[in-house]
Amino acid sequence: MDRDLRTQRRDDAAESAWPDLADGNPFRADRDRIVASPFFARLGGVTQVVSAAGSGLLHNRLTHSLKVAQVARAISDRLLSAPDAAELIGKFGGLDPDVAEAAALAHDLGHPPFGHLGEQVLDRIARHRFGLADGFEGNAQTFRILTTTDVRGPSAIGLDLTAAVRAAVLKYPWTRLHRPDPHPRTMPNPPRGAAEPPGAPGTGSAKFCAYSSEIDDMVQAREPYAVVLEPWQQTIEASVMDTADDIAYAIHDIQDFHRIGVLQHAPVATELGQWLEHALELATMDSATLAAQTRRPGRSLELLRRRMHVRDSWIVDDDAFADAVARVRTELVDGLLADGFDGSIEAEQATAAFSARWTTRLVGGMVVLESPSTRSGHVTLRAAQWHEVAVLKFVHRRFVLLRPELALHQRGQASLITTLVDALDAWVGDRDEESRLPRRLHDLVELAHTEFSELAATAPELLVGATGERVEGQDAVQGLARGRAVIDFVSSLTDRQAASLLDALSGRSSQPWSDSFVL
Repeated sequence: MDRDLRTQRRDDAAESAWPDLADGNPFRADRDRIVASPFFARLGGVTQVVSAAGSGLLHNRLTHSLKVAQVARAISDRLLSAPDAAELIGKFGGLDPDVAEAAALAHDLGHPPFGHLGEQVLDRIARHRFGLADGFEGNAQTFRILTTTDVRGPSAIGLDLTAAVRAAVLKYPWTRLHRPDPHPRTMPNPPRGAAEPPGAPGTGSAKFCAYSSEIDDMVQAREPYAVVLEPWQQTIEASVMDTADDIAYAIHDIQDFHRIGVLQHAPVATELGQWLEHALELATMDSATLAAQTRRPGRSLELLRRRMHVRDSWIVDDDAFADAVARVRTELVDGLLADGFDGSIEAEQATAAFSARWTTRLVGGMVVLESPSTRSGHVTLRAAQWHEVAVLKFVHRRFVLLRPELALHQRGQASLITTLVDALDAWVGDRDEESRLPRRLHDLVELAHTEFSELAATAPELLVGATGERVEGQDAVQGLARGRAVIDFVSSLTDRQAASLLDALSGRSSQPWSDSFVL
């Protein structure tokens, strides 16, 4: 690592560390502070894909985060032991396993009730109902928790984490619309997540890691890396965390749905087998025909291959894709899924062996690139493993996420969140009841009002509505603050808390009060 950068990281860490934690190791102190946060504890009650509802068979956001941290440390140890990677790691800012692990533990703190479904609903409400141009984004909410809304750091504003850990959490180191300038969404081949959502021009990046209220925190965290990284590039430790998240997601969610009998042998075997058998024929079909025939085996997988060529031409390779499909069929279809899961010792051992084998293979496929594509960080997977992760994630999406039963369940959850936001917004706006608001919601309203008032005074160009118009006047500023506070409050609930709070607000609960909504 460049000597000045090493010194800057160490000095920053020494200034922000708690001296009585982790034997003076500031990055371990950061990790311990994250684990001690109630925002971390609440992840045990937040959906990963479907609600675990107390089941020991499904991951929730907490167990997922623990496994991402485990994989991140394994990746760090492997890269640091590889002589060919060490020089490049130092050149681009360094890699500390404690930093990567802390970022992995923190990466899902901002996930709202009901996981990604809740994220989509809150974003829509934030933009369309409250006029918040930043909307809601789970990664940006994570950064807001770490720097602003958690109060357990020495300054009682955020967690006072080191710049290295805060930068490592920024897997998408830009805001939705404004920073950095020029914004990465305008690049010819934007970084992953930076492009605007299809069909929503003018709304800003689909993924981002900081709201306008946390721009200064993002800039300060990234400042030590300005001489070695482009503004839109992940730090080495952020790339490790991001890839560890992909690996854990690809393996453990498949493992979950095998265990509960949702992921069945026959449809997966048919999809992969038909593509392997008819790949040349499918390659000649036009995309419109394929899209109209996605229920026919092999078509969806062929569409994936084509999307990969469009998005990731820097690494996609048809031979590597075919090899990945063949390996997944052998390992997953002919191996894990062939015998089903019956709860026996043998079934448990087979599931554990599948997870361990794939984790070892994918962690072993990590490389450090000197000049990566804009679609990749400096740390990434080799081509073979990269394609394998893509196919594993395809299996999960095609045979779990797109199931009608899940869509039925999620429509109810979307309705619950929407109704809850409406009820809380009405309460915040009721002057006769203002003094009886939940104390945390009251404090969040005051915090957001302070933040938006400061933006109006010091950076009015950042204070725009969802349609891009300048927001002016105290009433408008108060309206944005109220919306951000309600969104902050709802997003900090567990699945069960959200349902229980709506029951209470709807008069369906017999309990006169509860402290379960105080975070």
